[in-house]
Amino acid sequence: MIDAARDLLDNYWVLMPVKVLAVLAIFLTFPLVVGYMEHKVMAHMQARLGPMEAGRFHGVLQLVADGIKFVQKESIIPKAADKWVFALAPAVALIPAILVFGFIPYGPDLVPIRSDVGLFVTLALSSVSVIGVLMAAWSSANKYSLMGGIRAAAQLIAYELPLVLAAAAVAMQAGSADLAVIVERQGWWGYIVGPLVIGFFVYGTAALAELTRPPFDMPVADSELVFGHLTEYTGLRFAFFLLTEYAGIVSQSAIAATLFLGGWKGPFLDGPWWLAAKVLALSFVVIWARSTYPRLREDQLQSFAWLRLVPVSLALLLVVGFLKVYEVGI
Repeated sequence: MIDAARDLLDNYWVLMPVKVLAVLAIFLTFPLVVGYMEHKVMAHMQARLGPMEAGRFHGVLQLVADGIKFVQKESIIPKAADKWVFALAPAVALIPAILVFGFIPYGPDLVPIRSDVGLFVTLALSSVSVIGVLMAAWSSANKYSLMGGIRAAAQLIAYELPLVLAAAAVAMQAGSADLAVIVERQGWWGYIVGPLVIGFFVYGTAALAELTRPPFDMPVADSELVFGHLTEYTGLRFAFFLLTEYAGIVSQSAIAATLFLGGWKGPFLDGPWWLAAKVLALSFVVIWARSTYPRLREDQLQSFAWLRLVPVSLALLLVVGFLKVYEVGI
């Protein structure tokens, strides 16, 4: 028994560093891919070339060049700012975005951190980043930053409820909040056939609002608030906030693909490449929305959440509950 316990500990200390490095590699790779894709997709949608010089082949190293530029720039802290809070805000926003990647199932045996409540842990972590936004908004001593932070908090409160309800409907259907189990109990087509297709659109809309992406980008509306909570940030701290945004696009796309699109399952050979393809497809939709729809007004955003998404998600939860009870009765 002692030998078995020693082997378990040895495996833990061997596997955990590998898992950490794998999660960091995914975190540092996919957001850059999505960022580059945003440059090129938006460029083609707007009938222009986009980045072409960095890396020679169609500007593939443009975001790397941007990262080097951010490192070289001076990191300025406003004189009136709360210096410690101002400096820590990017890390508070970034760290939960990294941790989310540890709970996503990438394959049948590729789950870095498996938990019976993995779904709710990922949703909780994805919501924690707004604390970093509020810290940045308050500590900047800038009225535009503060207004942007207040908008971000109000937006999170409004759209977190339909997002959680849509995810809860999936957990109810699968009979588990373990993300790996949720994938295992789906077909490769996921839950987009049946009532949960409504949940897919509710979740996608709410996730877009949580990410403050267009048309829900009121917290950073440049025509009204300069750049919201990011107004006073420069250099590497600004880059951390941008990295958090693109990491959020990837993680929310991965969670949506896991919940509704069959995750790593495919029509032929299952594997993590299917999840990667679904994440890139959903990220393309996020970019497409930015290029297509105008920004909503703040009152339109709130009414859309409370008067439309919340009632629809509650009705969906009731329908899925009745269907599950009917199946058990049969």
